[in-house]
Amino acid sequence: MTMNGVLSVLPSPADFRTMTRAPRRDLLCGLTVAVVALPLALGFGVTSGLGAASGLITAIVAGSLAALFGGSARQVSGPTGAMTVVLVPIVHEYGANGVLTVGLISGFMLLVLAFARAGAAMAYVPAPVIAGFTIGIACVIGLQQVPSALGVPTPSGDQVAVVAARAAEEFDATPHWAALLLALGSAALMLAGARWKPTVPFSLGAVAVATVVSEALHLHVTRLGALPASIPAPSLAFLDVSRVPSLLLPAAAVAALAALESLLSASVADAMRPGERHDPGKELFGQGIANLAAPLFGGVPATGAIARTAVNVRTGATSRLAALAHAVILAGIVAVAAQLVGRIPLAALAGVLLATAVRMVETDAVRAMARSTHGDALVLVLTAAGTLALDLVRAVLIGLGVSVLLALRAATRGTSLTPAELPDAVGTVTYRFDGPLLFAAAHRFRRSLADVQDVTAVDLRLSGLTAVDATGALALKDAVGDLRDRGIEVSITGVEHGHRRVLESLGVLPVNPTANRGAIPSAAGAAAP
Repeated sequence: MTMNGVLSVLPSPADFRTMTRAPRRDLLCGLTVAVVALPLALGFGVTSGLGAASGLITAIVAGSLAALFGGSARQVSGPTGAMTVVLVPIVHEYGANGVLTVGLISGFMLLVLAFARAGAAMAYVPAPVIAGFTIGIACVIGLQQVPSALGVPTPSGDQVAVVAARAAEEFDATPHWAALLLALGSAALMLAGARWKPTVPFSLGAVAVATVVSEALHLHVTRLGALPASIPAPSLAFLDVSRVPSLLLPAAAVAALAALESLLSASVADAMRPGERHDPGKELFGQGIANLAAPLFGGVPATGAIARTAVNVRTGATSRLAALAHAVILAGIVAVAAQLVGRIPLAALAGVLLATAVRMVETDAVRAMARSTHGDALVLVLTAAGTLALDLVRAVLIGLGVSVLLALRAATRGTSLTPAELPDAVGTVTYRFDGPLLFAAAHRFRRSLADVQDVTAVDLRLSGLTAVDATGALALKDAVGDLRDRGIEVSITGVEHGHRRVLESLGVLPVNPTANRGAIPSAAGAAAP
């Protein structure tokens, strides 16, 4: 890693100078985002299994560091629903200390990705994969809220659907109507308010109303409980070095998700403000620093938060000062209102997160993708189902794998082997190959040449070849060999210089460094005319 490489992912003086453009506006934007972020940070902290305080600490520590070191001027970072989906099974298997260790390791991994400039790969993630990923996350977040919304303790289990079903059974046996009504009321108020006034943070209003109602009526519902009045001192007491090897795979999943969601969120911010572009390398670096620091204070892994980032952009943020201000304001709330916040009913937070899950899915965009092609619909459904049945990282890998196969299938459909000229008087026929000769088309290509009948020689013109891989080259070699075994001479012409290396290395063509385009002897040694 060169010094220039290191400097390329660090924020520049110009990044910080933008914070002085419109400080008053950015501070107001930060206040608005903090109001939106407070219930979400508390709720996602509870859902992750580490508690509401952990979610707040993450929003404060990771949110401030990602704002300072990230690559997007308007990105807001903190605990997110997608991350809690990954963290819940880690908490069950490794405990709270395991989650903190995973967060620390993932921070290092994100720094490696930043220095490797891996952020550019985000541009290659297909839209149906992202849509399916979002639908799956929304479903999981909604199912995770069922126990709190029903007012029952969270049953044991790793599958969210199973846990939700068990919670419903327990509610049926001993109903807790107060919790359910608070959850439904909070969700309804947030959804109706968002439709009426999208820029107003109704989530905090819903939580406030639910808290006042539960206090005034002395409802017997579970509360958040005591919160610390200050951020704890940093500590590595959670770290057990002997457990690090077993935590590398979960950490890789967390790092992959943090990178994917953060870059996606930054891209959303770019789309909302044309002309502004984030730096993927700097964004991964900022998320790496944030995730290195958050566990030291007891915070969970963080990512860029799409909903909070969207609020930040819509309210007119001009620089990273707004995201930084949101973290500082949350720290102030912890300092002066910890006891009040601790009285919030868990059911109210569950209602807010249920509404958040509903709002995550852009139904118009999903319908459009589902109707566009059967392949896009398949990728979307498989990614969403994989998120529910497996985990986010494997779901994305499944979606990407199917997308690649469908793309190859589409590409090879454009592959053709057609007679360019009829057989001449001596029985020589000319075939023209057009398109890519890749593994997906190799068998069909060989079969087409095997069907050649009643000729004495074949001139195979490859001037229309657009790409070739090892499987395709070997299929060509075998096809030429089959024709020669039948006594048919073969010549290969028109090979572009860029494709010669593959064909020469696999013995399809004789190695000829001085050869240029034009007639090239075949593997059989027949001279091209």
